[in-house]
Amino acid sequence: MTAENVSPHPDNGSAPIAVIAGASGFIGRSLMTPLNSWGYQVRTIGQAASSGTHVSWDDPEKIAALIDGADLLINFAGRSVGCRYNDRNRQGIWDSRVMTTQVLNDAVRTASAPPRLWINSSTATIYRHAMDQPQTEDDGDIGEGFSVDVAKGWEREFFQGELPRTRRVAIRMAIVLGDGAALNMLATAARFGAGGPQLEGRWFGHTRYRGIGPDASGPKVWHRHPLSHGRQRFSWVHIDDVVRAIRFIDEHEQLTGPINVSSPGVSDNTTLMASLRRAVRMPLGIPAFRWLLEIGMLVLRQESELVLKSRWVLPKRLEQAGFDFTWTDIRAATKSLLR
Repeated sequence: MTAENVSPHPDNGSAPIAVIAGASGFIGRSLMTPLNSWGYQVRTIGQAASSGTHVSWDDPEKIAALIDGADLLINFAGRSVGCRYNDRNRQGIWDSRVMTTQVLNDAVRTASAPPRLWINSSTATIYRHAMDQPQTEDDGDIGEGFSVDVAKGWEREFFQGELPRTRRVAIRMAIVLGDGAALNMLATAARFGAGGPQLEGRWFGHTRYRGIGPDASGPKVWHRHPLSHGRQRFSWVHIDDVVRAIRFIDEHEQLTGPINVSSPGVSDNTTLMASLRRAVRMPLGIPAFRWLLEIGMLVLRQESELVLKSRWVLPKRLEQAGFDFTWTDIRAATKSLLR
């Protein structure tokens, strides 16, 4: 048996507790079985109606009791961003991240036996639209607008206050490829012959991407990103590497603060869509100019930011600590996931 397969927490009758908030989501579900295999007893926080949830968000006292004495806390709570950014959805996305993290922060701060480690989800979308250079934790430029403000508010609430007995890591994840909404939507487009590159261009200005929160940033009326001709960068990470990175962070105490979880094999939009076409065996891929993309996104109730923003993110701190990504080729990753 290799060290990779040996549980860091031998079963001695008092296995440590791992609490997952947002366990019903795509990434949370992917963590349940691995956490058990690593020797943890898993407990969950979620919506009251979710089957199998141990504690619901509407009972902060039970949340505090569950967290007190837990060894590991992982938070993936957050409403899906796969929607139109109207006022109601914007506020729902903000509250589902910032307010839930505040509840957890209060519980950890008041616990007599707080978790050894708290891993909180964040997003690599916190960085600016980047075509000129990669963004790392040490020298990346924070962007502006709605999605960035959500990420900043999320991390601000996470790192709020002193928690001397709890190590905190915010994982700034790139777009996660697996059985999730992002890959499924793009693969569906490729299957129907619409798997060409997505091209920025002229369109009507709108206010859906305006900033949010106490320090709202960016212009009120958003028009477009700089033209990228389908070469906007696409930072991604395979779900298997997300799970492996979480275990790596658990085992390496020197890792604290923001950590980029993004494959070093950064792609671009044109290469991504070509890889998806090959994976689904569709030779035709019609390019989607901005006007056509916006019509399609309106029908799908999505936002074009998913494919038009250039995300160029590198996992500097993880790699410096010795983490090796299994999936670094976008072609191999999409072929494996869509086979």
